Amino acid sequence: MMHTSDNLPPFLSVKQVAEYLQLHEKKVYALANEGQIPATKVTGKWLFPRELIDQWLLDSSHGGVLADRLMIAGSDDPLLYRLVLNLTDEIQSQALIGYTTTGTQLGLALLARRRVDVCCIHWGPSRESSLRHHALIQQFPQHHQWMIVRAFEREQGLMLAPSYRDLSHVALQRILTTDLRWVIRQEGAGSQRFLLETLAHYHLDFKQLTVSRMAYSEREAASWLATGQADIAPGTRSAAAEFGLGFVATDWEAFDFVLNRGIYFRHLFQKLLEYCQSSQAHTIMQTLGGYRLTELGKIIWSN
Repeated sequence: MMHTSDNLPPFLSVKQVAEYLQLHEKKVYALANEGQIPATKVTGKWLFPRELIDQWLLDSSHGGVLADRLMIAGSDDPLLYRLVLNLTDEIQSQALIGYTTTGTQLGLALLARRRVDVCCIHWGPSRESSLRHHALIQQFPQHHQWMIVRAFEREQGLMLAPSYRDLSHVALQRILTTDLRWVIRQEGAGSQRFLLETLAHYHLDFKQLTVSRMAYSEREAASWLATGQADIAPGTRSAAAEFGLGFVATDWEAFDFVLNRGIYFRHLFQKLLEYCQSSQAHTIMQTLGGYRLTELGKIIWSN
């Protein structure tokens, strides 16, 4: 006898899911093993969160009843922020597009729980991004359902408060050993990973930095510098330019989208890729500086 949703527990067994979806139990096992249905394994036994099963059903119906929604999380970027605003203004109330900056790893965790549709990530220099970004998403069992799509490359480095602009022409090691008030980023942010790796390259200890503030987005870090609350922070050339800061470039990094494969074909995501190539995008890039679009839309990895 098929269960009604009212008397089902919050976590379902294989048998209960099979009855709920009117599928054979072998099919449920296959979907779970392939990572195509929301599930978790506890002491060797598959369990299925009923709330996510319902969401999975809705989102897979006729291209997704939520196809008029695109929720983006992950890393912060001034260009993407402006493009989302422009796209929101164009579509008005016909659809919803949102962008919340959580940092790379929290964004991936939200994507894994299907709370967002797209996660923006950056995790080191461009030349290593294909390997690094793939290794990063492999921490999540759901990554078999995901793909990585290149957005753009951007110039990474150190942002300097206006009063320390002169340091822009000083050797990086000297800057790192100068007694400055730092804005650091939360654990799991790509910019914090960059800072730790830069310090390690020069055999410097993170604990020796004078930490003034914690910022939860790149643009928040830049605002602390612009208002005189700190002197230096990891960040991009574009964020520094946005707030009138000094900048010391160190390398180019890849800024990629991670998303469920089904999201790739949604109209709103394709529209966002189009916006990245628009005249508005090029105007913003020329104003801020520090962007390259040579691989925009390229599929970096897909299972």
